[in-house]
Amino acid sequence: MKSDQLERVRTGAGFIAALDQSGGSTPGALEKYGIGRDQYSGDAEMFLKMHEMRSRIIASPSFSGQDIIGAILFRDTMEREIHGVPTVDYLWQKNIVTFLKVDEGLAEEADGVQVMKTIAALDEQLAAANAKGAFGTKMRSVIKLANPAGIRAVAEQQYEIGAIILDAGIVPILEPEVDIHSPEKAQAEELLRADLLDLLPGYGDRKVMIKVSLPSVDDFYAELIAHPNVLRVVALSGGYDRDTANELLSRNHGMIASFSRALADGLNANQSDEDFDAVLAETVTSISAASAT
Repeated sequence: MKSDQLERVRTGAGFIAALDQSGGSTPGALEKYGIGRDQYSGDAEMFLKMHEMRSRIIASPSFSGQDIIGAILFRDTMEREIHGVPTVDYLWQKNIVTFLKVDEGLAEEADGVQVMKTIAALDEQLAAANAKGAFGTKMRSVIKLANPAGIRAVAEQQYEIGAIILDAGIVPILEPEVDIHSPEKAQAEELLRADLLDLLPGYGDRKVMIKVSLPSVDDFYAELIAHPNVLRVVALSGGYDRDTANELLSRNHGMIASFSRALADGLNANQSDEDFDAVLAETVTSISAASAT
């Protein structure tokens, strides 16, 4: 199955859906969806509500392999079922591959960046991903300033953990996000691109994916897109609304979306299934079109 999924990711048209909000971001995501904090009690109920939201998105006829190549999931979602079918299997029945979010959050800011906290349970998470049939993983760092030492630390950490994930037979998405509100965003992107291009050849003939913020300069990551060690370059919405994110993405040829907040725009727990599917269909179609340039 992995070879089929590799080809799907390498050549597939569409985008990667980011459905990986975890503990810290879950209350906000639920509130935006129309489920207030007074509608659940404790983490168990909160994650059940979130799974119901994600299940509704994934099970929608609008969420299909026609426009969606892959879905990034929080582990809780990966280990649950959708309509009685394990989530990873349910997605693959739609020709959608699964990526597991493996990072455990961000460290305190230093040198203008936030590297990832130590991923204490990485080996166990990779074993679980393999057992469930997940294709890949995703892990996020954040760059806030154009500090060469800080950005190098982000790139090296992403590279080193990526190598461990590759050793487990899984394809990592490296995500060194540059804060879209950074006063030094363009300069930070210059440093990041140089560091990634410097480190990537160390993977030999192995391939990773890279998830970056929509760049300040159009087609800025063209060299990464063409790099022999890069399977795909995907873009995060980073806080832009859907229309703005789509417009910026459409100007970056060969890059595809991996949107989270922009994907869920307009969806509400109180919508009828017909209305819910209609809103999601419009969103999916627009993001897929922006990814096709």
